[in-house]
Amino acid sequence: MKELTIREAREGLSHPEAMFADAEEILVVRRGEPVARILPVTPKRAVRSLKAFLASQSMQTVPSEDLLAEEREDRC
Repeated sequence: MKELTIREAREGLSHPEAMFADAEEILVVRRGEPVARILPVTPKRAVRSLKAFLASQSMQTVPSEDLLAEEREDRC
């Protein structure tokens, strides 16, 4: 973990790609006490396609009309 003072962080923010290139985490300190922690951005998860999602779902074997008719009969 890289440690920077507030002054160093302020000066380095003009070129963030250079400041954050080699560090996974940066701790910003003031008078030796931590005041901030700068973390890398985690990449977003890839979204599955609709086709892949539908393929993973099990299909209903009984038609909806039959299920509704059965439910209505159970109510009476």
